[in-house]
Amino acid sequence: MPPVPPFGWPPGPSFGEPGGPRGRGHRRGPGRRSRRGDVRAAILALLAERPMHGYEMIQEITERSGQYWRPSPGSVYPTLQLLADEGLVEITEGSGSKRHYALTDEGRQAAAKHEGNPPWEQIAQDVDPTDVSLRDAIGQLMGATVQVANAATEGQKKRAIEVLNTARRELYTLLGETEPAPTDDEQE
Repeated sequence: MPPVPPFGWPPGPSFGEPGGPRGRGHRRGPGRRSRRGDVRAAILALLAERPMHGYEMIQEITERSGQYWRPSPGSVYPTLQLLADEGLVEITEGSGSKRHYALTDEGRQAAAKHEGNPPWEQIAQDVDPTDVSLRDAIGQLMGATVQVANAATEGQKKRAIEVLNTARRELYTLLGETEPAPTDDEQE
């Protein structure tokens, strides 16, 4: 039996391969694309609580937004450098090679202007509850599929393939259906 691929299972096509990601602008996940948060305001809000390193800020934003916003290092670190250049953040060497960031007095004043509704809460408020349920169902299905891939017999794996293919066809059938117009009772 071949080894199960590590994180990222199931393996998919990579950039440049047919069916692979299309680079910039490629939509990921179900439904409409979520809007981006204000990285600058989020960093100021986090640093108003305590000094942190960049990766820690990414983790905090991701957790506080309910996993709906994960700013990339390519947006966080340049923003931190810009804030340092503006004199709002100071950089100190932390443990190992990690740099810690803390607000200066000017930075605390800038952070105070953003108090009230942190950007990660705005992102979470904009999420459709149905999208949350769909995302959770997808995650549970993927978890079950990984368990089958790792522990099932060959016969069980073949049956799992049939179940997944049937589910995929049924989902595409849903997209072809038209929903009836809401009745007066449903609109109230």
